[in-house]
Amino acid sequence: MESMLNKLKSTVTKVTADVTSAVMGNPVTREFEVGRHIASGGPGMSWRIYNGTKKSTKQEVAVFVFDKKIIDRYQKFEKDQIIDSLKKGVQQLTRLRHPRLLTVQHPLEESRDCLAFCTEPVFASLANVLGQWDNLPSPVPTDIKEYKLYDVETKYGLLQVSEGLSFLHSGVKMVHGNLCPENIILNKSGAWKIMGFDFSISSSNPSDLFCISWDPNLPPLCLANPEYVAPEYILSVSCDAASDMYSLGVLIHAVFNEGKPVFQVNKQDIYKSFSRQLDQLSRLSPGLLSKIPEEVREHVKMLLSVTSNVRPDADQMTKIPFFDDVGAMTLQYFDSLFQRDNLQKSQFYKSLPKVLPKLPKRVIVHRILPALTSEFVNPDMVPFILPNVLLIAEECTKEEYVRLVLPDLTPVFKQQEPVQILLIFLQKMDLLLTKTPPEDIKNSVLPMVYRAVEAPSIQIQELCLNIIPTFANLIEYPSMKNALIPRIKSACLQTSSLAVRVNSLVCLGKILEYLDKWFVIDEILPFLQQIPSREPAVLMGILGIYKCTFTHKKLGIPKEHLAGKSLPHLVSLSIDNNLNLNQFNSFMAVIREMLNRMEAEHKTKLEQLHIMQEQQRSLNINQMNQSEETKNTPNMVDVLTVVWGNVQVSLTLEEKQRLAKEQEQAAKLRSQQPLAPQSVKPATTTPQVTHTLTMPMQGGTISSTFPAGPTMGGMGTMGVSNGFNSPMGFQTGGMGIAMRPAAPGLYGGMATTTSTPNFSALTQSQNQPSKSTDMSALDSLFTSSKPKVSMNQMAPKPAPGATAPSPWLSQFGTGQPSQTAPMQATPMGMTGVQGGFGMQANPFFNPQNFSQPVASSTINAGVMKQSTSANNDLKDLFG
Repeated sequence: MESMLNKLKSTVTKVTADVTSAVMGNPVTREFEVGRHIASGGPGMSWRIYNGTKKSTKQEVAVFVFDKKIIDRYQKFEKDQIIDSLKKGVQQLTRLRHPRLLTVQHPLEESRDCLAFCTEPVFASLANVLGQWDNLPSPVPTDIKEYKLYDVETKYGLLQVSEGLSFLHSGVKMVHGNLCPENIILNKSGAWKIMGFDFSISSSNPSDLFCISWDPNLPPLCLANPEYVAPEYILSVSCDAASDMYSLGVLIHAVFNEGKPVFQVNKQDIYKSFSRQLDQLSRLSPGLLSKIPEEVREHVKMLLSVTSNVRPDADQMTKIPFFDDVGAMTLQYFDSLFQRDNLQKSQFYKSLPKVLPKLPKRVIVHRILPALTSEFVNPDMVPFILPNVLLIAEECTKEEYVRLVLPDLTPVFKQQEPVQILLIFLQKMDLLLTKTPPEDIKNSVLPMVYRAVEAPSIQIQELCLNIIPTFANLIEYPSMKNALIPRIKSACLQTSSLAVRVNSLVCLGKILEYLDKWFVIDEILPFLQQIPSREPAVLMGILGIYKCTFTHKKLGIPKEHLAGKSLPHLVSLSIDNNLNLNQFNSFMAVIREMLNRMEAEHKTKLEQLHIMQEQQRSLNINQMNQSEETKNTPNMVDVLTVVWGNVQVSLTLEEKQRLAKEQEQAAKLRSQQPLAPQSVKPATTTPQVTHTLTMPMQGGTISSTFPAGPTMGGMGTMGVSNGFNSPMGFQTGGMGIAMRPAAPGLYGGMATTTSTPNFSALTQSQNQPSKSTDMSALDSLFTSSKPKVSMNQMAPKPAPGATAPSPWLSQFGTGQPSQTAPMQATPMGMTGVQGGFGMQANPFFNPQNFSQPVASSTINAGVMKQSTSANNDLKDLFG
């Protein structure tokens, strides 16, 4: 890294030293900053060309510098001759003003060490481009070394030189006298300009033209280039306009032959060389001009004729078919634009897009683009120029666009008149957003789009809303969310134009995919309910946004929003009288689709919740059975473990039978419909019974006394008495409630082993046939939040020969043998039990109420301490 920095430092120091030594003290440096050495040109390639800028205006220029050190070897009078010759050439050039001549911006200044003057910006001399690199910086600049002339550049360049000679010969009656590649300068845009008037001859009367005789003893800088001068200039010391035309013929040959002239001249024996040259010119071989294009070959042959009268003049050369090229004519028209009126310019600009693809990129960028952008100062022409500029921008790289195009486009972004400017920019918005840097997009491009959305012209608003979706993917999300969407919504709500309102909705629908889901739900969907109009097109636009949001994979509408906001809004819009049948059907199709998905999603959620509850209930039953299993059934743990998949072991046949039985019972419980209670007219006599609720709290027990429900003694057709011999308990979260009836003979109580009530006091005729007890209907009384044992599992099996129970009592199980068992209540869930815990309030105490299915169970069965009889029942059930 340090070596690279040192190398760079030494290079900069060397260049600075060269410039300082050459220009230091010259008056040119007072007004101009001299930069890098870029090219060379002029007679004998003696002028070094530097780029520079004017200090006051920062205008770009080229600084020509002649260092007097290169003539130190000459005598003083020779030095003076050289200096005088060079001064004459620059002074003559300064006096002449023509588009085909190099433009001088600051006259010649002389100092002790150099001569210097400033011109328009320059790229290089034609000699440099053709491979003559004398007096160039080392190494040779890459852009010069790799520069290749295109056919259109060559044709138009030669046409420019011909036009320049025509001006000199016809306009100012002047012979150039030294037309050669080193005196042809290519400016920054690629135009060919004539300089080097050191040997020019001027006279108002062509017969008075004469030239200085050739003196080989003079310094080379005091002589014209012998390889390009006409034979008569050397041999007969005469010259006229035709002599310049001979030089033009040699120049054309050199351009198409890599810079080589027709003949090589021996400068030491110039007269002998030219005598031999005359013989060759009188009989030109076809191979000598083989590389010259056929359409101009004959004209070149005439230009090289020994007889000057045969040579075409400059004006005739400008009209030959060789120069009737589309590209050359296009470039020529650009150079004469200042002479055209707006109508002619507009017609030319309209046809230009057809020509641009045929031209080389370098010609377009360096020749045509500057000419186009210079016309931006004429607002009436901007709508005709802008499409061509944007077409050129498409072919530029991003770096070229930022450097060459964007600086001229930035002021145009702010123009609002004529309106076509905005329309053209909107049509090319993808190009602008792709190649413009983000900072310029934020400061210049997007403000233009915002102005278009808010424009007073309905046409512009419509076009803008139609075009925005085409480049929405290129707009940054914060800009779209905070600036663009609010303006579209405002345009939709405030406009009086139906077309603008509909296009606003269509625009929003197309850019939904670039928005965030929750932004759409929070900002876009509520906005739809604010739209005041009810025209069918507007309603269908609203429906389209709902449908796009609903069906899009990235977005979607939650079922809560569907149920609470979207569906009510759509249903109210669907019955609008302005809708026809097809439009109404479209609304209903979307509404049905929303309803179906909402139903499916919610049903799926409930099914998943139900499955989770069933799994939890089964797991709790398994855990309870494991805890209650006696030591006599040691394999039961393994069996249940295998059922739940925790341990993989082999099962015996008995274990498999027991497992199949349990699974069958569980399936029966899941498939059986729960019973719903029915209201039954209470008994006529309702004895008052006092229940004591004992609630274990953190600090003690809370007792509550309330009247009990009616007795069940008056069961007319049943002819039975109601009695409970066991206490009943309900388990609640964090609270225990013990219920003890005031009189044991009245309610009896619950069984001490299970949460199932025992109706031992209810009897029926002994003649009733015995049947299997099904107590699964009572399962619905218990919620699923706590584990429970099904009533079928708790029912004791009747002994052989036992008395058959009551028909409705068989749903719950046989009575317990004792009504005097101790009332040891176990806590049980009270969820959903009403405060008045009487027989009418609780369907549990009215057997007839179980004939109808219950919608949902609200009581969760608690786990009670098992009694001896219950243990025997469980043993019979589980083996």
